Amino acid sequence: MVWKNKDKIMFISSMAIFGTIALFAKKINVSSGELALYRAVLAALIIFLFLIFTKQKIILRNIKKELPLILISGFAMGFNWIFLFEAYKYTTVSAATLSYYFAPIIVTIACPIIFKEKIGLKEIICFIMSTIGIVLITGLGGSGGNHSHLIGILLGLAAASLYATVMIINKCVKSIGGIHRTFIQFLAAIIVLIPYVLFTSGITIGSLETNGWICLLIVGIIHTGITYCMYFSSMKNMHGQSIAILSYIDPLIAILVSVLILNEPMTLLQIIGGFFILIFTLINELNLDNIFKKKNKKIME
Repeated sequence: MVWKNKDKIMFISSMAIFGTIALFAKKINVSSGELALYRAVLAALIIFLFLIFTKQKIILRNIKKELPLILISGFAMGFNWIFLFEAYKYTTVSAATLSYYFAPIIVTIACPIIFKEKIGLKEIICFIMSTIGIVLITGLGGSGGNHSHLIGILLGLAAASLYATVMIINKCVKSIGGIHRTFIQFLAAIIVLIPYVLFTSGITIGSLETNGWICLLIVGIIHTGITYCMYFSSMKNMHGQSIAILSYIDPLIAILVSVLILNEPMTLLQIIGGFFILIFTLINELNLDNIFKKKNKKIME
């Protein structure tokens, strides 16, 4: 029981930390590609040290067949970060985050096509309602005419599509899981981001002031490296339903940061849209039939 509570506290903490990343990312005056690169480098270093400290080895011969898939997912992860960081520049953190949280719905729609899985009425309803949520987030009748805001939403959706790609590829990778896979993905992200940064913005990290350096280290070391270690370490002993529910601490914290700390506006329509996205994405992820069966079993006992 003690270990379960410890894992749950660690998981909740990791979600809360993830939710505050925009607060620091917005203060780092480098391009989104450069920020994604530094985040991957710092995180890979921290996870490498964690694997050494915990004596966890990556046996490459066991993942040889699936290595190309892991590398592709790493490339997608790198550009996923670029689009998300870019979205923060064009729209509010809450709008960008809620657009990004459309990823699980994209996975739900893609899986029947890719894996020939059946899609039920619940999934279809959740997709429709979450899509309505995205439409409302654009600010119909409010900030809907704001060109920059719409670009931010589209960038958030692009990030969601790339993250959905990572999630789908992870479903295909069976030989390696958790933090080992993420470590290789970070290395792959570094490989693809280095030439991208050199041919686009170039290296401008030398222009950062003290505040920017501090925020960069926080994003790379704490928000990515340490928090990913906490995230995967805590998941091992947690139930899927608990993980699904507690994962929504991330967007909720991000919205609070956006509204209460950054003082970014959020209209009534956007609040309703955000509610639609979060609640129907959560319903989509939860296996409600199993929950009701467990409750009925307890009542019968």
